[in-house]
Amino acid sequence: MQRAGEPAGTCSKMAAKRALVILAKGAEEMETVIPTDLMRRAGIMVTVAGLTCKEPITCSRDVVICPDSSLQDAAKQGPYDVIILPGGNLGAQNLAESPAVKEVLKDQDCRNGLIAAICAGPTALLAHEIGYGKKVTTHPLAKDKMMNGDHYIYSEARVQIDGNILTSRGPGTSFEFGLAIIETLLGKEMADKVKAPLVL
Repeated sequence: MQRAGEPAGTCSKMAAKRALVILAKGAEEMETVIPTDLMRRAGIMVTVAGLTCKEPITCSRDVVICPDSSLQDAAKQGPYDVIILPGGNLGAQNLAESPAVKEVLKDQDCRNGLIAAICAGPTALLAHEIGYGKKVTTHPLAKDKMMNGDHYIYSEARVQIDGNILTSRGPGTSFEFGLAIIETLLGKEMADKVKAPLVL
């Protein structure tokens, strides 16, 4: 994990942490489920919110995930300690085109709250003008799109943290991504405790 300065949005280890995972049609399954699983192992209260509804959502490899809530309802329960944007080409496009996602991200960014995006997910940050000037990473195939306009500094790190923006590269970095979120919110000791039994 590479850091560009210290991550913002880090709170007391004793405080209850809450995460919002925004799930859109076409999201990458691993990038949705693995971070959600890891955060729940760490005791973080995770809400998986369907972008447009609470109905089951078909992901990029035809895995169907049942959200806990709709984004509309989940947003009313904020603020959250972290907002997570999974990748997947279609999923990221749907996140990028959503006014509701823009509103949630703008509010989170204004509070300097943690925003975590993986694979093609960071392109939604570009679309909604979040984190300009920050160092970020994406899936290699999303690099050109992410750097269109030179609003970011690109990193090849598997996980990149710059201020309140945490990004990662793809399905294969989903474990590192989830553990980085845990470390940022709860500290390295908790991240190591969650990691130990996973046999990574």
